[in-house]
Amino acid sequence: METIYRYLSPIGCLEIKAEEKILTRLYLCKKNALSDNFISNHPIIQQTCIQLNEYFAKKRQSFELPLDIIKGTVFQKKVWEELQLIPYGKTISYLQLAQAIHCPNAYRAAGTATSKNPIIIIIPCHRVINTNGRLGGYTYGVKIKKQLLDLEQ
Repeated sequence: METIYRYLSPIGCLEIKAEEKILTRLYLCKKNALSDNFISNHPIIQQTCIQLNEYFAKKRQSFELPLDIIKGTVFQKKVWEELQLIPYGKTISYLQLAQAIHCPNAYRAAGTATSKNPIIIIIPCHRVINTNGRLGGYTYGVKIKKQLLDLEQ
């Protein structure tokens, strides 16, 4: 059974979805509404909130949560796994990302897979930028991407 919880973060309301023992989704809500219940008894959601609090307080640089990234294509999963290897405070280009997964000509496809990331922040898709150093796109807008990158500096 899936549990859903809304978490108010410095970048807006994040919706956290978890099944029994795994985090399945983390994304920015379209509406800035909190859950009716302010405390979740779900252990994965509790751990996610604790770790997000630490991240936004600059006390956490990596996450230790069981993630569900099985609901993508083989290519998407390769990209999402590679994104998790980008160190805190660092960025790579879409081309470097494509090269890292041994598909150097697939940088556009890597960008598309990055945009389909089901677990933002924890799978740090915001750390991928254009080859020219510009921020490039972000599913939730360049302003949010810049906020996350600035937080990590």
